[in-house]
Amino acid sequence: MSMDLADLQTASDYSKLLGIEALSLGDGVAEARLPMADQVRNRALNMHGGAIFSLLDITMGLACSSSHGFDRRSATLECKINYIRPVTEGEVICKARVVHAGSRTLVVEADVLQGDKLVAKGQGTFAQL
Repeated sequence: MSMDLADLQTASDYSKLLGIEALSLGDGVAEARLPMADQVRNRALNMHGGAIFSLLDITMGLACSSSHGFDRRSATLECKINYIRPVTEGEVICKARVVHAGSRTLVVEADVLQGDKLVAKGQGTFAQL
């Protein structure tokens, strides 16, 4: 079941600070984007790895919420990321999917893409609160 983003409060102040925008939500899946902007650049002028990690973590959290419902909260227990290539301009899209939804925890995988190129891949475990 797809969810109407206009009806949901999906963005935290932190997401807004970075410029992260939720694009789609469904049953255990989420997609969000992060455009390049000065506040997400590192000293080498690439997109900061921390900004990419934040996009990944936020999108995985949204996938959890779309799985167990936005009336419940989730918290990251652990998260791992592999960086594949730098981002110098444009935007990245994160696609996250719940691969296991237990009664207390969820396991989520995510890909960060720029066009058809893989930028980063991650996996996390989330607690249902």
